[in-house]
Amino acid sequence: MHDFELKRLGLLMEAEPGNPQEVGGVLNPAAVRGPDGNLYLFPRLVGKNNFSRIGIARVQFSEAGDPCGVERLGIALAPEADYELQADGRGGCEDARVTYVEHLKRYVMTYTAFSKVGPRIALAVSEDLFHWQRLGLATFEPFGGIDFVNVDNKDASLFPVAVPNHQGKLQLAMIHRPLFIGSRPEETECEACSRMVDLDHESIWISYCPMKLDGVGSQHLGCFNSHHRLATPIEPWESLKIGGGTPPVLTRLGWMILYHGVHTSNEMDGIGKHLCYSAGVMILSKDHPRTILYRSAEPVLTPNFPHERDGVVANVVFPTGIDCRSDIGHPDRFDIYYGMADSRIGVASMTLPRELPITIAPRVDAPNAIVPIVANRPSRN
Repeated sequence: MHDFELKRLGLLMEAEPGNPQEVGGVLNPAAVRGPDGNLYLFPRLVGKNNFSRIGIARVQFSEAGDPCGVERLGIALAPEADYELQADGRGGCEDARVTYVEHLKRYVMTYTAFSKVGPRIALAVSEDLFHWQRLGLATFEPFGGIDFVNVDNKDASLFPVAVPNHQGKLQLAMIHRPLFIGSRPEETECEACSRMVDLDHESIWISYCPMKLDGVGSQHLGCFNSHHRLATPIEPWESLKIGGGTPPVLTRLGWMILYHGVHTSNEMDGIGKHLCYSAGVMILSKDHPRTILYRSAEPVLTPNFPHERDGVVANVVFPTGIDCRSDIGHPDRFDIYYGMADSRIGVASMTLPRELPITIAPRVDAPNAIVPIVANRPSRN
């Protein structure tokens, strides 16, 4: 039994036949309630040559209150800035997360801009979800010899309210996972029985932006600093990589995020073993979100169904959107929107347990600590 139980509600969105903007699939959507109370998705729409746009769609619900379909409403962002385009005419705006930041009184989108230098975190703001203003690439100060600037970075999300940094200052905080050389799943995969994790380069981080919290005020946010290493791979299901998923939402248990983990599946195909992307739950302290109160020992979602196992990239479930169902009187229910095999969008529901399960996790906060990952432990999927 999982401490957090998740129930699949089914396939919600897939590529529209004959639509050239979706020939490569629809996946990894942001999810957010608009000023009108409706739920909107911002899926990645993959066209020819992997040219990706961020679409916008309104979620439709059944009489029972479950998501059952979408109404396409157009494009939120298409690659046009230099940091979204590559030299060969390709490029991408990908894998958005959208958060309504209360102090800014605006929706802020974090997304992956794919240019000639690789994937980087970009930001845009909107007052109504339909008109977006680019703020450019997120900028980072170096930390302890770690270069957060000249490195690939993806899967970022923001807290909806200002939270305290290590000095107790209330600031805009971002969860992100830099992709340092040697830290991708294809690079960390190995046949050895165990390996040692490089904590500085294989972790999820929280970084803080010391900006005025009374409005945007300029075309760019400030520089993110006060970096804190949040989480590193520990369990077998996340042994090759962990990374961001859904934006943090405040629950009665604390700040909750669903994050992704990657491991090598024991299943074989004609090429070799598969990489398997699963999802787990992390609960952070309400008052000090640098502190992890709970973390999944087992994934709450693994690719078991055909749409999750077969697609552009096999064996992938990738949560990116979350919606609290207070609208139907269930504040402990959260609907999770996730990518299926990099091809489609699925939705599942999860209800909070009555109390936070007690777990004992190894400490990973020592400056030069290394964590052993036992790669051949039986998978608990």
